[in-house]
Amino acid sequence: MRPIIMILTLIAFSSLTAACNTMECAGQDIKRGGEKLEEAAEENKNY
Repeated sequence: MRPIIMILTLIAFSSLTAACNTMECAGQDIKRGGEKLEEAAEENKNY
């Protein structure tokens, strides 16, 4: 039983540390997506 708890704790810890890096990259991707959307809107103005 004890090795299972240790393995689950290790998996949880590693996923938390990976999530920090993932969230940082996701923020950058969302920012770039917004910039591209803004550029497309400017290019397709009808007035």
